[in-house]
Amino acid sequence: MNPSRALLLVACLSFCTTELAAQTPPLQPPIPPKPEIELPTPQTACNCNDLEAAQTKIARMDSMLKDWPSLGRYREANTKITPPAKNEDRVVFLGDSITDAWPQARFGEFFPGKPYIGRGISGQTTPQMLLRFRADVIALQPKIVVILAGTNDIAGNTGPMTVEEIEANLASMSELARAHHIKVVLSSVLPVYDGGHNGEGKPVVMTDRRPPEKILALNDWIKKYSAENKLVYLDYFSAMADDQGFLKRDLSDDGLHPNKAGYAVMAPLAEKAIQSALRM
Repeated sequence: MNPSRALLLVACLSFCTTELAAQTPPLQPPIPPKPEIELPTPQTACNCNDLEAAQTKIARMDSMLKDWPSLGRYREANTKITPPAKNEDRVVFLGDSITDAWPQARFGEFFPGKPYIGRGISGQTTPQMLLRFRADVIALQPKIVVILAGTNDIAGNTGPMTVEEIEANLASMSELARAHHIKVVLSSVLPVYDGGHNGEGKPVVMTDRRPPEKILALNDWIKKYSAENKLVYLDYFSAMADDQGFLKRDLSDDGLHPNKAGYAVMAPLAEKAIQSALRM
């Protein structure tokens, strides 16, 4: 090819390429799709108090999953309990928050001078107590066990429970105790009332989760079962209910848990029931 024509061809190609680049619009970055879930703005961001409460609840649930009956609660304390002395009238109180709180100093002394052991765990239901009955009752070798349970079952703390299922668990605990020569005191479920206040001062409704008719039905069964099986029935209900069947307001601040005055009513009733069991 003639050198002059070759140079001319290169010059033309260079010019065309420059013109094409100038006319081609620049590439635009792809537009990201709109998210289906709107991300929180500063106005809709989670409240830190809500987050803290959620984390506390998750931690509590995780602990329950790892040890549903809470066998770890009294594991170390139980190892320090020595066998009873020859004439010791040892008693174990098994129950939920009402039993759990009883030894607290703000409610007065817990049966001073008596070899009585508290084994209550707040929020517990009868299936949980049944699972820890060997560790927290039988292994401690008491002469008597005082069982106060059922209110949290009625409330559904560990899921829906029929009155018949609660009765079956109470019967199973009684049978385990008697098989190990432990005398049984079965306590009535306490009445409740609406309009008390929780620790934050907010009003509390108790009868929605603990209908009085279910409490009465369970107590009727406990009384009948105790009589038929020669157990002692401890009737807290009659002494703590008003003329309408609700918990007397001066005996509880929240409508469920006894206050100091409430425990003052319960203590002599429990002691009388224990003495009755010892004589049987």
